[in-house]
This record gives sequence, structure tokens and C-alpha cells, in this order.
Amino acid sequence: MESTNKVNEQYLLGGLRILDLGTMVSGPVACTLFGDFGADVIKVEIPERGDTVRDIGPYVDDVCLYWSVENRNKRSITLDLRQPRGRELLLKLIKAVDAVVENFRPGTLERWGLSYETMKAENPNLILLRISGFGQTGPYRERAGYDRIALAFGGVMGITGFSDRPPVKIGTSVADYQTALLGAFALLMAIYHRDMHNGGGQEIDLAMYEAIARFTDVLIPTYDRLGVARQRRGNTHFASAPGEHFLTSEGRYIILTISANAGFERLCRVMGRPDWQVDPRFRSHESRWEHVDELNKAVAEWILSKPEKEVCRLLDEGKLAYSFIYSVADMMTDEHYLARETITTVNDPKIGPIRMTGVIPRFSNAPKKSIKPAPDLGDSNDAVYRELLGLSNEELESLRSDKVI
Repeated sequence: MESTNKVNEQYLLGGLRILDLGTMVSGPVACTLFGDFGADVIKVEIPERGDTVRDIGPYVDDVCLYWSVENRNKRSITLDLRQPRGRELLLKLIKAVDAVVENFRPGTLERWGLSYETMKAENPNLILLRISGFGQTGPYRERAGYDRIALAFGGVMGITGFSDRPPVKIGTSVADYQTALLGAFALLMAIYHRDMHNGGGQEIDLAMYEAIARFTDVLIPTYDRLGVARQRRGNTHFASAPGEHFLTSEGRYIILTISANAGFERLCRVMGRPDWQVDPRFRSHESRWEHVDELNKAVAEWILSKPEKEVCRLLDEGKLAYSFIYSVADMMTDEHYLARETITTVNDPKIGPIRMTGVIPRFSNAPKKSIKPAPDLGDSNDAVYRELLGLSNEELESLRSDKVI
């Protein structure tokens, strides 16, 4: 697609145009990742109400911070897809975009007369990314799906937490974001296949639970071949021995994780435990895992016995992997975060500066992308409908009065 925003062509995804029909997190964030790197992302929202995430909060004045973070670098238009004229407008817009992203419950677009076949008739090269809780096929296809549903059905929640307590949800919307990442990757693959191999348009079916299940490491093959079902083990993991969340002398928690033999040997040196290096119980990772509780107890005592700075000095000396468990306040002030500008400031025209994560990752041969604040509801109606469809003032006013836009 030819870009209408020439300045964006210097960015990695400049020239691409994505129509974001999604709501809440997984679909919209997949689009935000494109917007972060220069694609023209047009967010389609329900007239007057807008995306549901605008109602979630937290708020500063009347501005939803959730909206500000997850819908930056987009333009917003309003369009009621349930109305015939709304459907007609969308099909016209589809001629001017590379891809459409939606995360409605399966069958929703079809009920509105907007199946992929209908869209593709307007634009044979169109790519449609469809995100749903359980996928477009299968006996559970019509079930609603949210972040914690995917974590549960995808197998992660059942192995998260302590054995004597109920399963625990991860602290952020990991399933939503993991699905968004996989969705953005899938969309890029389809665009590459279309543009580099003349592959044409296609439909992508991504289930949130599958985005979780795909990254459960050896959970499934271990059960398949060894009959071992992983259980909740709190903060220990079979790939780390020793490995735990250890209390420091200053009341904070530090994570230390050891897997390779070389790492264990370095730990022995910094702890002054040469006896461990010849102890048959600790010769391999497998044998150390069998005695992980004993190792963790000894490491915990060693860490608690020294000032934090001394512990860090010794761990750094041993080139060992560790980190304090950070609060958001720690993240905002840490020198490494500051040096890499992991957190940046976006100036919202209504509430002023907002600090949020920047554009990640960094590329050596691409200009740094500035972040455009998340749009007001329908703020690009005139620009988009005039620019892409050539609508007149009278046509726009008619659509507004009928609440089509």
C-alpha cells in the first residue's frame, strides 16, 4: 500500500496501513506494535462510546491511562459496523489497507455481513488477523476468552503458585500481551509472504490459549514421554538449582538462579564452598535439583548474613545471574532503566506528560520513533474519510447525524 504519510516511510514499517477493529488488549496491542514502528494504524471505534478499554481506568482527570498506553501511535475513527452504511464504509476502507485485525467472538463479523470472503472480494491482497479466546474452530469456539481464561486453559495458571494454595494469576495481562506479540509476528509473516512471494491475502486464526500453550516449555512432552505432570512449586523451577527468592539483610528479595555447571562452580567460589564442587550430590544439574531445598537453604543463609552491597559485589565478581525483585518505584529510578531510556515520556495534550515504556526493541539502522499520544475518540474522522474515501462535508454530516460515525 502506498503511504499517505510520507514522513513515516523512514521508519521500519512505514508505508503499511493497518485497520484496527479490535477491542480491549490483545488485538489492539498487536496493532500498537505496528504503530510503534511507523505503520499507519487506524483504530475503528463505536460512535459515542469508543473502545471498552476507555472505561477501564485508572484515570487522570477524564483520561484513561490504560487507553493512553495501549493505543498510542494510532488514529481514531468512529464507525458503527452493525449498520448497513457502516458495513459499506468499512468495505471501502478495506481497499486502502494492508491488513485488518479483530478480536471479536467468532461469528461476529459474519453476522454483520463482513466475512473474510466479503472483505477479500474488495481487496484480494488483504490479510485478516483474527484473535479469539479459543480460535475460529473447535467445540469451544463460541466461548468468550479473556486473559486469565487463556492462562487457565493454556496450562500456565495450574502450575503457578504454591502447592498448598490455589493457583495464582500472573500480575499483568500476560496472555493478552503474548497473543499480541504472536499476532503481530504472524501478521508480518503474512505480509512478507504476500509481498515477497506473491502469496496474496490470507486469514490468520490465533487463539489466546494457544499463544499460552505454545510457550509452556517442556510441560507437554514431559507428561507425554515420562508421565510426569508438573505441579505448583512456588518460586523453584526445575531449570534452577539453586534458585529461589532470597531475603536480604535489608529486607528486600533477591533472585538468584543457577543452571549450568560452570555457573555453580563460580557460585561455590564466591560463597567460599569448595566442598560443594566435589560433593557427589552436586555434580550435575539433575543431581542438584534432587537436593534443591538443601542448596536453597544454604544460599539463603549466606545472602542473609551479608550486607546487600557485599552480596551484589560477590555475585557480580562471579558473573552470576541475579536481580532484586523490583517495585514500579524501583523501575522508575534505576540507573539501568534510565541509561537505556526503557521508560519514556509522552506528552498528552489533556493531562500533560505520562511516563510509559518506550519503543522496544532498538534497531541500529532505523531512526528512533517518537510516540504519538493515544487519540481522542474519532479525532481522525474527517482526515481518514476524506483522505481514503474522498467523502464530502455533506456526506460526513449525514453519517454523523445517522450515528454511522
